[in-house]
Amino acid sequence: MKKTVFITGASRGFGRLWTEALLERGDNVVATSRNKEAFEDLVSTYPENLLPLALDITNKAQVEQALQTAKTHFGSVDVVINNAGYGVFGAIEELEEKQVRDLIDANIMGTLFVTQAAIPIMREQGKGHIIQLSSVLGIWALPILGMYNATKFAVEGMSEALSHEVKDFGIHVTMVEPNGYKTDFGGSSAVSAEINPAYEKVRETLFQTEGMPVEQYGNPEATVPAILTLIDAKEPPLRLFLGNLGLKKTKEEYAKKLAEWEAWDEVAVAAHG
Repeated sequence: MKKTVFITGASRGFGRLWTEALLERGDNVVATSRNKEAFEDLVSTYPENLLPLALDITNKAQVEQALQTAKTHFGSVDVVINNAGYGVFGAIEELEEKQVRDLIDANIMGTLFVTQAAIPIMREQGKGHIIQLSSVLGIWALPILGMYNATKFAVEGMSEALSHEVKDFGIHVTMVEPNGYKTDFGGSSAVSAEINPAYEKVRETLFQTEGMPVEQYGNPEATVPAILTLIDAKEPPLRLFLGNLGLKKTKEEYAKKLAEWEAWDEVAVAAHG
């Protein structure tokens, strides 16, 4: 069944790949980016199925208007993919205030604004699916990516709570958790703090960590079947890993966490009074 999918950050990376795949199979796509000219080639190929919109996700009024425009144009909004966002590389001590505030605005507030604007439309329809692009780094943390971790941890908490709030409206929520992929995440779209030599060893260790060397990154094109399967699922999962590292690494990290929590459980229980 044809669906209408609203996707942010659709001009490159995962967003562009998924936009093209959805259009190729006949879905309607509302593709958003700060620069809608990035979709000119697709508009000529899919004039009936594609609605390109210029959108700054940190502007709440723009976001609300974009969702209403999508609803008016296609008659429904079946799926929202909150894909827009970026990474900041820097040890916590190294980060500048503006770098952090801009990251929070994009990765948390932008995701929140799109989600808030989509809910009333989907509630009125009695159905919908909100897909949040989180990360394996929303489940466990790596150094030098601490504030990116923080934004994705926030998306995780917000979205898990949201899933309980909207389930009776027929709205599903899924967090997609990619590991490293050969996209522009660490390239021109990323922001890097000024390096403090005190963290040189930590940086070296980071890029030797499993999953971080570029040769271990996944192929972005390989995510397309997974996303289409997710969109078509009658009962989609709350979380979906993308790549071969997510579940493996998460099991290892949570085994360590559980062991430490168990070791300190007597102290914790005594603190209850």
